[in-house]
Amino acid sequence: MSERTEHTMNSTPEGDLPGIHDAVVIGGGAAGLSGALTLGRARRSVLVIDAGEPRNAPAAAVHAYLGHEGTPPGELLAAGRAEVLGYGVELRAGTAVAAQREGEAFRVTLADATEVRARRLLVTTGLVDELPDLPGLAELWGTDVLHCPYCHGWEVRDRAIGVLGTGPLAVHQALLWRQWSDDVTLFRHTLDELDERSHEELAARGVRVVAGEVVGLAARDRRLTGVRLVDGTLIGRQVLVVAGQLTPRVGVLSSLGIEPTDLEMGGTVIGAHIAADPTGATAVPGVWVAGNVASPTDQVVAAAAAGVRAGAAINADLIAEETRAAVEARRATLAGAPFSAESERAVAEVVLGHRRHGL
Repeated sequence: MSERTEHTMNSTPEGDLPGIHDAVVIGGGAAGLSGALTLGRARRSVLVIDAGEPRNAPAAAVHAYLGHEGTPPGELLAAGRAEVLGYGVELRAGTAVAAQREGEAFRVTLADATEVRARRLLVTTGLVDELPDLPGLAELWGTDVLHCPYCHGWEVRDRAIGVLGTGPLAVHQALLWRQWSDDVTLFRHTLDELDERSHEELAARGVRVVAGEVVGLAARDRRLTGVRLVDGTLIGRQVLVVAGQLTPRVGVLSSLGIEPTDLEMGGTVIGAHIAADPTGATAVPGVWVAGNVASPTDQVVAAAAAGVRAGAAINADLIAEETRAAVEARRATLAGAPFSAESERAVAEVVLGHRRHGL
């Protein structure tokens, strides 16, 4: 880790942070940093906690992100961290392991046993790609073992592409990747015999179908050279397409009673996700999600957009709370009567936030 990155990711002091943040963002990828940027520009006090495990770390570049096409993932995140710091957002390297509600706020516990408090939570912890268990496959993940043609198709155009059949979507994958190469082979692997329509569609598009279980990959100098079948046959391929299970990182969410639900595509369960409304609001008031933890198939640009939506929604929710407290305080003042403890606390937090920003 560079000196600049280490300083950036530890811009808050060790130990418990004083007071309470308007929002704590758990996860510092494209979604989390975009949400933090939106909230920072709204003059909110924001802390981003990031474990430093981005899903796209093995990839060489980010694609289909207008204005950032071809940018290495690490460079994009470094630029994002610098941008949010410019709006007073605090960054902290660490892993959030649990959260609990305390009145109208939340207490977040980190792996080092320190705690932070927040009025709202934005969880952008992403997901883990659970890959097929084949020797040599994980080592080539993100380079020659791929999953998304819109992320990587252009970079491997016209190469010899194999598709590993692990589920009903394999035929769809093979037909999809045929757009980028006329040399596509579907390895049936663990698939049952294909139906007549699938055979016809694949044949019409020139996709070869190979029966037999795949037992491993062949590589030279960390580049894929072939796919080995159970009978020892080695079929030369430069790219292998796989469909892993999409498993969201839900530790903090589970501690709040928010559990993942199945994610289906074409009637097939491809993983799980956290259900939320279009702004990212979950079933637990005060908790939002954005990025791949909520929408596993989103590319970086979509995850960033979801972070912006969630950040704006959180700010609007905070404004509504502050307005209710201010109205109650005004009415109580005009009536010469004390107002509720909750309103008193809410007003105090608003005042604290204003002092932070010099308002």
